[in-house]
Amino acid sequence: MKVVNLKQAILQAWKERWSDYQWAINMKKFFPKGATWDILNLADALLEQAMIGPSPNPLILSYLKYAISSQFDDFSRDLCVQALLDIMDMFCDRLSCHGKAEECIGLCRALLSALHWLLRCTAASAEWLREGLEAGTPAAGEKQLAMCLQRLEKTLSSTKNRALLHIAKLEEASSWTAIEHSLLKLGEILANLSNPQLRSQAEQCGTLIRSIPTMLSVHAEQMHKTGFPTVHAVILLEGTMNLTGETQSLVEQLTMVKRMQHIPTPLFVLEIWKACFVGLIESPEGTEELKWTAFTFLKIPQVLVKLKKYFHGDKDFTEDVNCAFEFLLKLTPLLDKADQRCNCDCTNFLLQECGKQGLLSEASVNNLMTKRKADREHAPQQKSGENANIQPNIQLILRAEPTVTNILKTMDADHSKSPEGLLGVLGHMLSGKSLDLLLAAAAATGKLKSFARKFINLNEFTTYGSEESTKPASVRALLFDISFLMLCHVAQTYGSEVILSESRSGAEVPFFETWMQTCMPEEGKILNPDHPCFRPDSTKVESLVALLNNSSEMKLVQMKWHEACLSISAAILEILNAWENGVLAFESIQKITDNIKGKVCSLAVCAVAWLVAHVRMLGLDEREKSLQMIRQLAGPLFSENTLQFYNERVAIMNSILERMCVEVLQQTATQIKFPSTGVDTMPYWNLLPPKRPIKEVLTDIFAKVLEKGSIHIFDTLLHMGGVYWFGNNLIKELLKETRKEHTLRAVELLYSIFCLDMQQVTLVLLGHILPGLLTDSSKWHSLMDPPGTALAKLAVWCALSSYSSHKGQASTRQKKRHREDIEDYISLFPLDDVQPSKLMRLLSSNEDDANVLSSPTDRSMSSSLSASQLHTVNMRDPLNRVLANLFLLISSILGSRTAGPHTQFVQWFMEECVDCLEQGGRGSVLQFLPFTTVSELVKVSAMSSPKVILAITDLSLPLGRQVAAKAIAAL
Repeated sequence: MKVVNLKQAILQAWKERWSDYQWAINMKKFFPKGATWDILNLADALLEQAMIGPSPNPLILSYLKYAISSQFDDFSRDLCVQALLDIMDMFCDRLSCHGKAEECIGLCRALLSALHWLLRCTAASAEWLREGLEAGTPAAGEKQLAMCLQRLEKTLSSTKNRALLHIAKLEEASSWTAIEHSLLKLGEILANLSNPQLRSQAEQCGTLIRSIPTMLSVHAEQMHKTGFPTVHAVILLEGTMNLTGETQSLVEQLTMVKRMQHIPTPLFVLEIWKACFVGLIESPEGTEELKWTAFTFLKIPQVLVKLKKYFHGDKDFTEDVNCAFEFLLKLTPLLDKADQRCNCDCTNFLLQECGKQGLLSEASVNNLMTKRKADREHAPQQKSGENANIQPNIQLILRAEPTVTNILKTMDADHSKSPEGLLGVLGHMLSGKSLDLLLAAAAATGKLKSFARKFINLNEFTTYGSEESTKPASVRALLFDISFLMLCHVAQTYGSEVILSESRSGAEVPFFETWMQTCMPEEGKILNPDHPCFRPDSTKVESLVALLNNSSEMKLVQMKWHEACLSISAAILEILNAWENGVLAFESIQKITDNIKGKVCSLAVCAVAWLVAHVRMLGLDEREKSLQMIRQLAGPLFSENTLQFYNERVAIMNSILERMCVEVLQQTATQIKFPSTGVDTMPYWNLLPPKRPIKEVLTDIFAKVLEKGSIHIFDTLLHMGGVYWFGNNLIKELLKETRKEHTLRAVELLYSIFCLDMQQVTLVLLGHILPGLLTDSSKWHSLMDPPGTALAKLAVWCALSSYSSHKGQASTRQKKRHREDIEDYISLFPLDDVQPSKLMRLLSSNEDDANVLSSPTDRSMSSSLSASQLHTVNMRDPLNRVLANLFLLISSILGSRTAGPHTQFVQWFMEECVDCLEQGGRGSVLQFLPFTTVSELVKVSAMSSPKVILAITDLSLPLGRQVAAKAIAAL
């Protein structure tokens, strides 16, 4: 055989692009199996041909793969091995392919095969070297091992090659398993070699190979930064407004923030503790202070226990928590102030709780306690004479937690057997701040809903008694009243969602739930005083009016309390009309209101609930008598003929009435002095300044928050202005910022503010505000750096947070707000006006005809086909629809010939997506990116990297891997 014939055959193969099979058939005539020097001639021919113009690299690899598979299981032929290593040296760091997607996938597979052969060859060379050392002739084996390691290092040092291997691993899992076995075997052989240089080189290659499967999940953490306002604000919002929220949802939200901002775990935990201590220091005295205490010492340790599963193993996370406490102990002024406010060593209690939950070792707890004790000796005097004997709230909360469990067990007993004993338990709950302590502990430990359910069952049990004497009737009345008042207090303090039961078809809705949903005033709920719920049976109303007007006191025996509560509104209307028309004198009104609140306070609550709805509908000059009646019902009753625990019940009643009336009193500029009975008034009313446009209020508050301030008022502004007004005006404030450090701080705070209703704000931001900015050329200037970069970051953070949680339940603070219908997102107009019907068909295809998109190989790829459609994501979901439209717009901008700030914004948006996501696989927002956009993105210099391409394509799909391989091979 002549070499020239082989060269001619190779030239012919390249021209005709022979397949592996064709190559095998045609090469058989040039060298029979086992012909050593033919391989050298093949190597020589390949090298020579490679010098002539651009070589089709996939074919080189394909031919090399044939040579490897046909002849080179025998690595003892050192000259043949070295010849093949020379071929690899030629192409291993400059692979490329501009052919079809299938050819690019072939390149990935061939490279994987070559890597496997190279690992086996390295292991054989190392074994040969070891045998040579034993025989005293190491030179040949050492040279070949050095050559193998050099090619390995050269191949793996290329990010492009590693990206291609990443795709190949997903294509051929079994081949990757073989590589892992070869790597393991190589490690065992090299461990016995004495040459440190070769061993170190091999270890570096092994590290690079092991990093291939996880090459997308490595992000640099922000070690230079020590403060993270987003974490701080999320904790403050959660502690203030959502104590009853599920622990899991808070864990997911914090995990998302940590990942998006690349926060090191010790600093992340430190920021959580800092926010908790600030909350303890700044919370108003009373209920809010108890809620913060429960949040810090009961809920947050549980949150950290769940976070442990997300970040590291037990040992690593325990070390991170210990490190966070070491940092915390250096913040002596913060800890001293918290100790002074709470009248105890807060850090000590916190360390004990973390030790109980396994977040710190016993040795770490003792070490940290000792350090803090030494610091406290130099702190200002902690106790004064008047508070030295007062038990700290922390102790009371920690003690209340097991009490909650015991009360729940007591409530499970048969109420009919020992109602007096149950009444005694409930009576003790009403004294002092016991109720708020127990509720805070229950809320922080996820038991409040169960707690409320027990009281609803009790309330149902006591609505009516038949054939009863006076004493059982009074006990029944008290049990009804206490359970009713407690449920109102829970609904006002923690949100009505805690009370509502799961909807069951055919099940009768309990009385209290019905009354609360239709009659109880709440923030943002407009009640109609003429609603049928306020208009019960007229005969029952007449008998109740007669009873209130004529009797010296309310009767108890055989009283149907739920009927009385539903009838009181209509009775009050009759009485009010009689008073306004001069039929009743003021003295009669006093007698009637005393009767209403004389025995059971729940009647007064129901009466004021209707009066609040009634006053809203009246003119300013018509409200006097209604407001006066509220005053009468809220005033104290001086009588000895009251039922047990009267003062305690009145205290809770007045707290309930005060919260009910706050909005209507603000609107009417009226003041009603509710008796001070030791129960704290609502601390976060967040009333807006009167006679001032809310746009000015929003602008001023945002400016103050950027410097320092509370974000609670934003909840009121969101409720009053609506989601679109709220989001749009805050984005305008962000785009006014011109200094980079200010815009970054604004993004972190805006993200926290948007957490008030993240789902709805995200729909507005991605579905209305961004498209408006990107499609209106007169607004493009506002997207320049730094505000444009900041907006891109904020948009991605909101999209990721909403998408990761939108299938779960909304938080309590989001549910309680009236949800205006900002738009029916199913009817969103398509962004591509040229092909509206096609786009609408694509967007709705998953429910109407899912199988149309299930087989991409049957047709050419649509310009708007994305991974989400192959995963049959529900495109009727508003958030999915908005994301699909936004990414179609991004694709349109990248494909257009008009460049400007809007195209730069799209680049920043995509860069932030890549930076925040581990991989653009199933479940990520990038699954809505059309496949065809990838080729447009790589034309942008900042996006033309293998890692970016892997991140933005869905590698769980064969089509996604083809798109990624084609884009990477062309780089």
